[in-house]
Amino acid sequence: MGWNRVFTVKNENFRIIVAAMQIRTLIVDDEAPARNELAYLLASFPDLDIQEAQTAGEALTAIRNESPDLVFMDIQMPGQDGFDVLREARYLPNPPLFIFVTAYDQYAVRAFEKNAVDYLLKPVSSKRLKKSVERVREILDKQDKTNDPQPELGDLLKTVSSDRPLPRFTVERNGRIQFIDFRDIVYFELQDRKIMVNTLDESLLCHALTSLDEVEDRVASQPFLRINRSTVVNLNHVREFTPWTSGKYCLILDDDGSTEVTLTRGRVKEFKKRLGL
Repeated sequence: MGWNRVFTVKNENFRIIVAAMQIRTLIVDDEAPARNELAYLLASFPDLDIQEAQTAGEALTAIRNESPDLVFMDIQMPGQDGFDVLREARYLPNPPLFIFVTAYDQYAVRAFEKNAVDYLLKPVSSKRLKKSVERVREILDKQDKTNDPQPELGDLLKTVSSDRPLPRFTVERNGRIQFIDFRDIVYFELQDRKIMVNTLDESLLCHALTSLDEVEDRVASQPFLRINRSTVVNLNHVREFTPWTSGKYCLILDDDGSTEVTLTRGRVKEFKKRLGL
């Protein structure tokens, strides 16, 4: 939610001091002319405080650090697209509201309409934009912090995920937020209440996810398996496995350190099933 500010409305005979909610707004588009045009249109709404980002990485950093109330998100961007940003942002404690902005894309528009998600077609019309902003104001005025203000976005992600590959994960490397392809991840591990992403040769802090339950949700359709309380393994990176004590198995991974992890007895059946054994 935004904060309150006071601005002055002048009249011939008197001045009215009006308290208004300032809506922190982020425009995300890789094309500068498109950002400039939308910023120009949004300037007519005095309660919107505008910032801009031109990549998915910049958008996620701004969403995490600046906590905007509203994001106008372009869909088609090089590398990570608008759906990828949405997917990451939804895991943050206070995700912003999203309005998608797109050139006509039959697939995307169909997904938006099916799930009642607000979207704008380029070039954006002032009339249509006004309706979207008014809807945002209504949502923020009535927002209950205990409820998801845009539950339709969850349905949208399910719709688009059926036809799109799993996006890369965001990790922290040398003080920067970077993307990593899920195929390069050997295993996820819970360490001191933090999720670590382990590749063939390094261990990185996961940027957005905070629990292995969230990790499992994200990789549900991919070759990953929760093998114990603190580890989710990419089955494509299991080099060998051997029976161990008490019905457990020892898995040896193909990273540089030949990491050994424990497969608990209760998960052996699912492990063999996933490997076709």
